[in-house]
Amino acid sequence: MRLPGRAAPVDWLVVGLGNPGTQYARTPHNVGFQVAEALIERWGLGKPKKTFAGLYADGRIAGPGPRVGVLLPQTYMNESGRSAGPARGALKVDLDHVVAVHDEIDLKFGDVRTRLGGGLAGHNGLKSLKAGFGSPEFARVRVGVSRPDSTDPDVVAAYVLGRWRQPAAEVADLVDRAADAVERIVDGRDPLG
Repeated sequence: MRLPGRAAPVDWLVVGLGNPGTQYARTPHNVGFQVAEALIERWGLGKPKKTFAGLYADGRIAGPGPRVGVLLPQTYMNESGRSAGPARGALKVDLDHVVAVHDEIDLKFGDVRTRLGGGLAGHNGLKSLKAGFGSPEFARVRVGVSRPDSTDPDVVAAYVLGRWRQPAAEVADLVDRAADAVERIVDGRDPLG
């Protein structure tokens, strides 16, 4: 029996990376949130609740599929591990069953790639997850948002924190394909090597 206020264990934890607040919604840097929201709707998990310093929903995927939890940390990107680390512990999820979904400026817009572990490519959200989990050996769904024609950190920040420059239909397709990639990991069709 589940105790009030306590989270039940899950088979998989999906962490969408982004920043809270309407000023960051619908920006390339928040594509992880968009994918997480799409999965919550796709899997019929209901309205997320405030817990683990984030928004969290869980349930069993139809089929009967695995029990999944989807977390949108509300700590800001650079502190995502402060939300995801305790969530992972409370939900009793093995690290190789955590999937982080994040923007990737080193991939062209539209590319979606998966991997297990590896480098952090200077991504502050991934750095924070590594600190929160104690290891970088979690799955990632890397969502290509492209890089601006500059290496100036201020230009790059303005690019990823600005509104999408691509048509809404193309962004929706990208989000849908990234959600598909998460599903392939969770249901075992993409074993990540």
